[in-house]
Amino acid sequence: MDIETPQDAATNGLMLAFGRLQGAANRLEHLLGRALEQECGLTHLEFEVLLILGRAGEPGMSMRAISQEQVLTTGGATRVIDRLERAGLVARIAHPTDKRGRLAKLTPKGAKTVVDAAKVHLENIKKYFLAPLPEDHRDRFAEDLKILSHSARDALPPLK
Repeated sequence: MDIETPQDAATNGLMLAFGRLQGAANRLEHLLGRALEQECGLTHLEFEVLLILGRAGEPGMSMRAISQEQVLTTGGATRVIDRLERAGLVARIAHPTDKRGRLAKLTPKGAKTVVDAAKVHLENIKKYFLAPLPEDHRDRFAEDLKILSHSARDALPPLK
């Protein structure tokens, strides 16, 4: 469909679909992020970084790797790690092969915190993200989101 008028733009099916996706993501971020802050004392970004470190395991991850996973600048990742380190959830350790490098890894307190927060977050995901969808659509929807996320990630230039 050609877009010739403001009405065409406002009623274009793809524009509407993307706007709905963006609106849903923003509203879910607000609902789920608020629950994490209220129930666990973590911002959604802090929780996501703890999950990234949980997936990484030993020996940990560099600020650059964390920033690439979370689409942050290296400085942004460093600030999040600083807050998590002050809270005792993350430790910085020497990089095993780069004498100048440092890695971030979960502390035992961080590991417990991410597990406890994940339980809360999962219940809210089920309530706000899954429950509204027909049961037979859920797996396909999750797979489609993975495809979109990876495609968008791969199209972005690396952040500095």
